[in-house]
Amino acid sequence: MGLELRNISKTFGDFVAVENLNVQVKENRILGMIGQNGAGKTTTFRMILGLLTPDAGEMVWGGRKTTHIHSNAVGYLPEERGLYPEMSLEEQLLFFGQLRGKKKKELMPHIHSWLARLQLDEKAKQKVKTLSKGNQQKLQLISTVLHNPQIVILDEPFSGLDPVNAEALKEIVLELKEMGTTVIFSSHRMEHVEEMCDDICLLKDGKAILQGDILEVKEQFGVKKIVLRSNHTMNELKELPFVTSVKREFDKTYVYIKSEHDVKKVFNYVTKDGFIPTFSAETPTLNEIFKMKVGGLSA
Repeated sequence: MGLELRNISKTFGDFVAVENLNVQVKENRILGMIGQNGAGKTTTFRMILGLLTPDAGEMVWGGRKTTHIHSNAVGYLPEERGLYPEMSLEEQLLFFGQLRGKKKKELMPHIHSWLARLQLDEKAKQKVKTLSKGNQQKLQLISTVLHNPQIVILDEPFSGLDPVNAEALKEIVLELKEMGTTVIFSSHRMEHVEEMCDDICLLKDGKAILQGDILEVKEQFGVKKIVLRSNHTMNELKELPFVTSVKREFDKTYVYIKSEHDVKKVFNYVTKDGFIPTFSAETPTLNEIFKMKVGGLSA
């Protein structure tokens, strides 16, 4: 089901945590909520969960106004660990599943299936405190989705995961999307947001300063970057009047330009002496857009 926040605001004394926020999370799409620490992401999540009451605004879930979504319909993976260290993995998952109204007979096959999928089945009887940070994060993910929630909120879900397990988590999130689950997640890893999300909402000081379809958002900034492989030096390229900056990573040179109209000028310059292996004009990455809007860099 779709979720919509309309003019939501929340203050703590004189501090404005969220101000007049309008966000729509559509069915079968993943929303990435991004922003610096203190931007208002976690406060927004807590209002959706009913842990905090908005000072103003309203929430619409499945076409109906509501103050919160029923806990049995929600899966929430918080940034902080929320596990009981003295319980075994199996006991932990059974406990959380029963809190959501599920029966032991119904839960156990799913628990074993999830533990096997995330390579925790051999640790099922071990205490949570014996797990590495990454394995604790996997266990917490299982507890988030075990009861088949209608909406899943993931706050920094990749924390502590190595590349292999991060890939497994991506697969799970994309499966949830295909099943029709409403998915919102927050991450400081912009490459994960860019790979997985259909829509983004960028918060700064509690306000949405950029939001919408991620491809359309990127297109708003136009082509400002050229990826180049050639024999031209960085100093040579920096001297071009239509180039704002140049950086090199391994065998690639990144040339940043003032306007997409300058793409042809750069192309004509670097090919004047003949063939070059690579020339690609690209829209900014989400990480570059984030720095432009939040970090004060020029667009």
